[in-house]
Amino acid sequence: MDGFHVLQWRTNYSISSKPSQLRRRHCCALKTSISLPSKFFKFPFKSTIHRSAVIRGVSAVETREEEELKTKKKGNGKVQLSILLEHQVQFGEGVVIFGSNAELGSWQKPVSMNWTENGWICNTEMTGGESIEFKFVIAGSDNNLSWESGNNRVLQIPKEGKFSLVCHWDKTTEVLEVLSAESGDSQDFGEVVVENGAIVTDATEDESGGTSPFVEQWQGQAATFMHANEHGNKESGRKWDTAGLAGLALKLVQDDQNARNWWRKLEVVRELVVGSLDNKDRLEALTLSAIYLKWINTGQIPCFEDGGHHRPNRHAEISRLIFRELERISGRNDASPQEMLVIRKIHPSLPSFKAEFTASVPLTRIRDIAHRNDIPHDLKQQIKHTIQNKLHRNAGPEDLVSTEAMLARITKTPGQYSETFVEQFKIFHQELKDFFNAGSLVEQLDSIKDSLNEKGSSALTSFLRLKKNLDDLEGPSDKEADKLLDAMLSLGSLREVLVKGLNSGLRNDAPDSAIAMRQKWRLCEIGLEDYCFVLLSRFLNTLETLGGANWLADTADSLNVASWNQPLDALATGIRQLGLSGWKAEECAACSNELLAWKERGLSETEGSEDSKTAWALRLKATLDRSRRLTEEYSDSILDIFPQRVQMLGKALGIAENSVRTYTEAEIRAGVIFQVSKLSTLLLKAIRRSLASEGWDVIVPGIAQGTIVQIDSITPGSLPSSIQGPVILVVRNADGDEEVTAAGTNIVGIILLQELPHLSHLGVRARQEKVVFVTCDDDDSVDNVKTLDGEFVRIEASSGGVVIQKSSPDKDRSASTKIITSTLDASSEIDDMKPSSREEKHQELPEVDLAEGAVPHLNKVIPSRGIIPLTEAEVSTCGAKAAACGRLASLSEASVKVYNEYGVPASFKAPAGAIMPYGSMESAIEASGSLEAYKSYIAQIEDAQVEDGALDKLCSELQELISSLQLSDDIIKSISQVFPSSPRLIVRSSANVEDLAGMSAAGLYESIPNVSPSNPSVFGNAVSRVWASLYTRRAVLSRRAAGVAQKEAQMAVLVQELLSPDISFVLHTLSPTDNNKDVVEAEIAPGLGETLASGTRGTPWRLLAGKIDGIVKTKAFANFSEEMVVSKAGVGDGQVIQLTVDYSKKPLTIDPIYRRQVGQRLCAVGYFLERKFGGPQDVEGCLVGNDVYIVQTRPQPH
Repeated sequence: MDGFHVLQWRTNYSISSKPSQLRRRHCCALKTSISLPSKFFKFPFKSTIHRSAVIRGVSAVETREEEELKTKKKGNGKVQLSILLEHQVQFGEGVVIFGSNAELGSWQKPVSMNWTENGWICNTEMTGGESIEFKFVIAGSDNNLSWESGNNRVLQIPKEGKFSLVCHWDKTTEVLEVLSAESGDSQDFGEVVVENGAIVTDATEDESGGTSPFVEQWQGQAATFMHANEHGNKESGRKWDTAGLAGLALKLVQDDQNARNWWRKLEVVRELVVGSLDNKDRLEALTLSAIYLKWINTGQIPCFEDGGHHRPNRHAEISRLIFRELERISGRNDASPQEMLVIRKIHPSLPSFKAEFTASVPLTRIRDIAHRNDIPHDLKQQIKHTIQNKLHRNAGPEDLVSTEAMLARITKTPGQYSETFVEQFKIFHQELKDFFNAGSLVEQLDSIKDSLNEKGSSALTSFLRLKKNLDDLEGPSDKEADKLLDAMLSLGSLREVLVKGLNSGLRNDAPDSAIAMRQKWRLCEIGLEDYCFVLLSRFLNTLETLGGANWLADTADSLNVASWNQPLDALATGIRQLGLSGWKAEECAACSNELLAWKERGLSETEGSEDSKTAWALRLKATLDRSRRLTEEYSDSILDIFPQRVQMLGKALGIAENSVRTYTEAEIRAGVIFQVSKLSTLLLKAIRRSLASEGWDVIVPGIAQGTIVQIDSITPGSLPSSIQGPVILVVRNADGDEEVTAAGTNIVGIILLQELPHLSHLGVRARQEKVVFVTCDDDDSVDNVKTLDGEFVRIEASSGGVVIQKSSPDKDRSASTKIITSTLDASSEIDDMKPSSREEKHQELPEVDLAEGAVPHLNKVIPSRGIIPLTEAEVSTCGAKAAACGRLASLSEASVKVYNEYGVPASFKAPAGAIMPYGSMESAIEASGSLEAYKSYIAQIEDAQVEDGALDKLCSELQELISSLQLSDDIIKSISQVFPSSPRLIVRSSANVEDLAGMSAAGLYESIPNVSPSNPSVFGNAVSRVWASLYTRRAVLSRRAAGVAQKEAQMAVLVQELLSPDISFVLHTLSPTDNNKDVVEAEIAPGLGETLASGTRGTPWRLLAGKIDGIVKTKAFANFSEEMVVSKAGVGDGQVIQLTVDYSKKPLTIDPIYRRQVGQRLCAVGYFLERKFGGPQDVEGCLVGNDVYIVQTRPQPH
């Protein structure tokens, strides 16, 4: 589920009541404590009102603030009305209005209100003179509506003009007082949130300079005009609380206690950033600095005089030092995306260090103004003591607040003061804004125009022209979407020029002037990202006006996908902006490339033998899912970085509780990432509707009954011990390696809120333990599931879909879980099939079923050379996996002669190999003198408790003991002789507790690729790591769940030639969804196959191929972000390379004929192996060029 969806207030509520009935309609109040959405937010927000205009840290440029709601024309019977509801709701909820007139939805459609820290705001235009009725409604994340009680509010609209209205929740009888903007009575609501959270100032900046966004976000003490130095008397009541602090946080708070003025606080930040440049605390230092500076620049941490005398050049010099360090970190190869994200939040809070501000006596104009003879003495004194002397002794953000207050005063009454004086003060105001980097986007861009080359100048000119065209739009326009998209594309081109220049790096000997210009470039590109937020917001509004997701789905159903071009362009542009900001640039580029490729491709006339619209929709869905995953990773980083530190620092520094609580929320709402998430979610909704999909994927079908319990992940302790009876888990995330029973033994069903490969360890274990397992990534479906938290339900999962409904523990109590199986035994049906005349009959391997309690076991068998050739591997000495691989080697020769009835070859190859059999590990332990310690550990882990951490400790120590083992020279030499010309090998597990009918243990034990005996140390370490993986906590718990004693577990090591595949696959020869015996289901991933088994986030290519009819159907396109490949340079070092995947270049995605050929070929191979092994198989393999390689087959749980 997309975490951001809870911030969007949908407009598809089901309203069945008639308007007359709405007068008294209201729902029961929502729960008083609602947790944040489990996939996105990890802590609750409480409803508290704090009157403040601050949404986020001070922006370097007025971008969103320039996108104010413009009212160019007045009159014509129209009224602009700003409605403020002074009320806050639980996070994840929103507020909407239902009203009687068309502008308020005619009681049928809710009108969204926009979140601010003051409350919820709605700006609308209405027909003057009419009387309207309305009510406020709280919209929960589950679409539940909570109405105000009492009668409707009744408002008489004035005839024309601009007005504001303040209301309070549930006080429907309060007097509605409409305040006029023209009279000056209209209340300033501060910053509003454009639909989804962006800060946009309500009023334009007038010619006198107006109120800058810097000042509008101010939450400190209001400006007061002084006749003497009274600054030092303003400090009172500051308290610090260092209880529980340690490390950098403690240092910052202690240093703040000794730093009363701004330059000393900047010095605190400098020491923090510079001191952590090269250590592990770098992200911590950057994050604390970002939070601290934001609170300083908004006045929540006040600055005071301390008796010193430091002109603004002192602040500028410190700022330059901080800036240099930030740029150095940004340019480092080891800078993480999280660090880049935080650094961008620091830059706008730093003052300028241009030459005029580093001069020995900067900002001298105010001194001349304060000594003018054409202004009253009283005013001169106020300017001198409030601004001039304060600025030149201890400058601080409060000086810009005072200056703007003074400017408002002297321009309020035109002609009251001399024009020359007013003009000089305006110039000073602009200089001071420049010092605080508080200028508008246009002003900032103007400051760098002379530094741009021809390409940059052209991009700047184009962008400013397109921006002006947008600013000049009056009211709705059918060309608005075109203009918005043109502006976005132009913005992207300009920003790419700036980022490319900044990425060239900062030379150590760069002159101060170059560093100062670099700061301006940095602030401009940050400002352009902010402005892209505004453009995307307006574009989304335009898209919603056209009908949003429903309109797009309708156009797709009519095969007119040209309507998708602009939304895809807009989303690609938004994602590209994230990459330019340093957030996973390669992933952003791949997503953007795919979106543009699918736009250009459109609907193909033919998609092989498949439906072209379905293929188009599935292909696009894969990229949209990937895009949304990108936003979730961003939001998870924000939540990992900020909340705990904000809470800790806010408490220590005495910051208002509401500011602390809303900090992270504002950071997420105010970024381009928010718009990208919203747009990708809207497009996904349209795609799903076009596909008639509700986002469900059935991994283990069946019927289960139990109590719904929501948890973050499947880990010990995540399920409260107080919950008795069968449980159906709703799980926020999983990596695919979890044990089903890790959270509890009473789990009968799992609903996972993300996609997952079917052959992940978690999926296989669920199938073995007969736990119904489904995934869901559709927002609406997930919301519906969450409303059932704590309820006893019945879930039915099959190929036809997923049905969940309330039930009773008393109904069908005899069987809380029933796994759907085919009416006939699959193996018996396979036995009845007649093999092809070209096939060769082989003797079957004996099946070992753990359900019968039989575990292949060997106390100690050591061959003379220490290794066994793969072709001689037996279950009793080498494990089922190695034995199956040995069998595959012989079957590969026979497969060359086998074709299905359509002439598709079943031929495959098997990589060469050798085995270090059971007992080899124990021999190495004995040789090291650690045998008694090993036996002691084995005895202890049998009954060690999970809850007190004892099992974790024992497993860790035992793995450490085994990982330190060394291989003998004889074994290394023997391996080298088996692979004389193959420098790259893979070391795999082959335990007596895996690849069995009752215990597949897929992904449970280690495989180490890319090693070579020519590097004995790396090779030996790989073998010992595979041995040690027998005793991971997951492995131990898995055996406990299967009833296998720990002392019975043994590990052989399978060494094979390492392949460098184009794609890897897993074949299910019996459909795991509906047990259809007539198809082979293939899951395919780019690169090495570990991507599939490990449960990496993403979806594989899913193909369904008919064994009899040869028909291939595409069920899903791949969207894994990375593929694992083996470097072709150097010797095997145990490492693989992870490369970002661009599926617009992958044949399996773009070539339907190749896709059909691959599906048919894999089906033929899978069907051949199914018959040879006597039952349904999970087959693992890969494609290397045109050759199919099979590396493993195991009995398929069913």
